Amino acid sequence: QVQLVESGGGSVQAGGSLTLSCAASGRTFSSYRMGWFRQAPGKEREFVAAITSNGYGEFNKDSVKGRFTISRDNNKKTVYLQMNSLKPDDTAVYYCAAGRIFSSLSNEYIAWGQGTQVTVSS
Repeated sequence: QVQLVESGGGSVQAGGSLTLSCAASGRTFSSYRMGWFRQAPGKEREFVAAITSNGYGEFNKDSVKGRFTISRDNNKKTVYLQMNSLKPDDTAVYYCAAGRIFSSLSNEYIAWGQGTQVTVSS
């Protein structure tokens, strides 16, 4: 089964940018649909974006459309989340996940990373 490790989190001021990376192990990364989720303190984990196995087609949560972009490089076994125009409400632990179905539902994903903290100050 695929294993995932996120990186790239940190602290930025509102309006700044960060790029999160999620590196996968295993030989079948290109067959997985990938997603990004986030969980803010005291809140449930929520869907952010997903991408198909071949990198065509995205599905972004409404609140991040136009600001966040998901992409993947199957040769590098890595999925990215480019985050621009960050807002304090984007503060959360961000998780990447791998699944067999292109979905916004967390229970459709079968492997998760450990998460990376993103903090946006006003």
